[in-house]
Amino acid sequence: MGDAYGETDSRTLTRDCAAVSVPWGRPETLEAGNYALVTQRLGGSITVMCGGNLYRIDERNADALGLEPQLADTPAPADDGERSAASIEQAAWAQLGTCFDPEIPIDIVNLGLVYACTAEPIDKDSYRLAVKMTLTAPGCGMGTLIADEAREKLLTIPGVEEAEVELVWDPPWSREMMSEAARLEMGMMW
Repeated sequence: MGDAYGETDSRTLTRDCAAVSVPWGRPETLEAGNYALVTQRLGGSITVMCGGNLYRIDERNADALGLEPQLADTPAPADDGERSAASIEQAAWAQLGTCFDPEIPIDIVNLGLVYACTAEPIDKDSYRLAVKMTLTAPGCGMGTLIADEAREKLLTIPGVEEAEVELVWDPPWSREMMSEAARLEMGMMW
């Protein structure tokens, strides 16, 4: 089940579970016995509605919802041995495409949140990635969490030794930055 909504039935938390409140980005603990509705399961995280609020749970805690963890949802990139700035950038864009907005089932690339991704050689076989991205709203508390997730995934790329993900606000994000596929998914064709 790697689709956007997967399990949409109400689940009872079988144990206390670490979560992050959406959109505030505050760490919380969801207590055992609470009901949670899974609204999205993508990119290594699960979004649930619990007590009228949204929370993001790491896929490694899927068992708290009575679900099997699906850690293969974001596989590490293959290492074909051939490394160039272009191949590292291509792998980076693919990894960034596995980072999802916790409120909607669209990745940060198709949302138009990633403005730039460049690979610079450190030495013969290692690279540094520099990413500039934004958020749909400057006040979103999830920004640091999403940027950290992107950085962690970029560091799984063979040959990437350093990765920096910088949140920027210029130009401001707008719906026009979304890919056509994302606009179709959201029913926003205009």
